[in-house]
Amino acid sequence: MSARRAQIHTEHALPKVRRCALLGVARATAYYRPAPVGEQDLALMRLIDEIHLQWPFYASRRLRDELQRHGQWVSRQRVQRLMRRMGLQALYPRRRTSQPGKGHKVYPYLLRNLSIDHANQVWATDITYIPMAKGFMYLVAIMDWHSRRVLSWRVSNYCGTGALFDT
Repeated sequence: MSARRAQIHTEHALPKVRRCALLGVARATAYYRPAPVGEQDLALMRLIDEIHLQWPFYASRRLRDELQRHGQWVSRQRVQRLMRRMGLQALYPRRRTSQPGKGHKVYPYLLRNLSIDHANQVWATDITYIPMAKGFMYLVAIMDWHSRRVLSWRVSNYCGTGALFDT
């Protein structure tokens, strides 16, 4: 679906209405601009994040109760919506987590028997987010496994959903 939406926003001689009709996409999606995150939601998201870091096994009901202990009276549906927006899920044992799906290719661990004995042999990358006053900053680092040295890093306020936060 997103590939069809991307075709709507390209420069073309056909009008946008006609492109939507040909691609079978509603016209409303062509003109939709996501609303910016409000101050109250950002404050609530920050508090949810702090609670989730402390108790990652809390789901929306217990998070709502914990928010009420902090003086924030919100509905469970709002907590669920914000958790979805933040990409948070409660951590608990799920069924058959170690069972691969049918037809799923199992990729080998290429570093299992490798002796890492010099620099620039193996690199690793990691991404994390840093809570700020208005949203989050994202930090990406590339490290050398042998020397544990940070080779490169970048900080960005782009969240990947198309929204930029003011910092």
